[in-house]
Amino acid sequence: MSKRTAPHEIVERALALSRADGCVVLAEEQSSANLRWAGNALTTNGVTRGRNLTVIATVDGGRGTASGVVSRSGVTAEELEPLVRAAEEAARTAGPAEDAQPLVAGGEATPSFTEPPAETSAAVFDAFAPALGECFAAARAADRRLYGFAYHEMVSTYLGSSTGLRLRHDQPTGTLELNAKSAGGTASAWAGRATRDFADVDPAALDAELAQRLAWSRRRVELPAGRYETLLPPTAVADLLIYQLWSASARDAAEGRTVFSAPGGATRVGERLAGLPLTLRSDPRAPGLQCAPFVVAHASGDAASTFDNGLPLAATDWLRAGRLAHLLTTRHSAELTGLPLTPGVDNLILDGGGERSLAQMVAASGHDGPALLLTSLWYIREVDPATLLLTGLTRDGVYLVENGEVTGAVNNFRFNESPVSLLGRATEAGRTEQTLSREWGDYFPRTAMPPLRVPDFNMSSVSQGV
Repeated sequence: MSKRTAPHEIVERALALSRADGCVVLAEEQSSANLRWAGNALTTNGVTRGRNLTVIATVDGGRGTASGVVSRSGVTAEELEPLVRAAEEAARTAGPAEDAQPLVAGGEATPSFTEPPAETSAAVFDAFAPALGECFAAARAADRRLYGFAYHEMVSTYLGSSTGLRLRHDQPTGTLELNAKSAGGTASAWAGRATRDFADVDPAALDAELAQRLAWSRRRVELPAGRYETLLPPTAVADLLIYQLWSASARDAAEGRTVFSAPGGATRVGERLAGLPLTLRSDPRAPGLQCAPFVVAHASGDAASTFDNGLPLAATDWLRAGRLAHLLTTRHSAELTGLPLTPGVDNLILDGGGERSLAQMVAASGHDGPALLLTSLWYIREVDPATLLLTGLTRDGVYLVENGEVTGAVNNFRFNESPVSLLGRATEAGRTEQTLSREWGDYFPRTAMPPLRVPDFNMSSVSQGV
């Protein structure tokens, strides 16, 4: 497609070409900028542009409505009609869609629907890059090495349908991951940040944080596997609760397949899961974590439906004051389960009501025995869906806390824990702050979490990783 062809025009052309009973078109314009560095020096940088087009065709039949979905990138003018026809053919050869619903009816168009897409550029790093250079100089002087990656992306999504929908959303996403390594490479520390524009990222503060952790690592202590009082930083809490949200399909729960299932085809909605008054929520308009206020679904699954494209999204409590309030539903699964319609939203916030920072929680730890302070989790995998038991590794620093102070670094561990169980056993939640999940940040970057204190976190075995 010519660069001069506007995304909204592509949507209109595809809809005009459609011969199906129903059609939804998603045009996504993407631009990105990145910086990469290693050994205290920039190594690469770049800017990219791209376009992805998804056509969803629906065909009515005597046995129900079928759907076909085809997505392609870099579509040219000559390829637009074949793409529409391919979606229609996919629908005609498919059986009736189980999740079939009437396409969402059109309402008021987004005022900016016909405007050019938003774009990012290398200018997003204008203040960040010089500050990072100063960190390189400081790291060299202190005989440590910095490695990392900064990425900023802008995606403009244009959604149109044969029922009259004309919606548009611009999504900025920025992530920063910074590693510091000691001179001999025996110690490593990591920090990550999520941002909309890099204006709120302070490289010097991050470098100072990593330098402190490397200093803690000068004293090494070997600990055996076991259950330890553990402080989970916000990034590790995000690692666990994102996976919990992804596992919260109402249909799966009603069919007895998940930790949220109850006997007799019921779910645990309404049941108390946390001893603390924790509220886990999503809100497309949350300050700093804004995301699409309508459903954007490229495929159907247990917690999403292409028939729901364009459905308005609202603030939703998944856990309210410690009780399970909602599970993920589509219009179809809401009808099956009798639960309210609560589609997924592209952010996640845990409010615990606590005011203490992680540093203040450290100062209150280790007075009745050693406690552990984690940096991040890694390689998280599901062991048992019935309990949502997860396993994974600690990474880039596990620190020993004694009498309110960090006194050294300990070996890494493999852990076995369920986030649902952890919420039930947590004894303190600190101050909620915007954070970046290390494990899932590439897929789900918009989170705000507090640090959590868990009195008996299960370090199931020792790991030799750094």
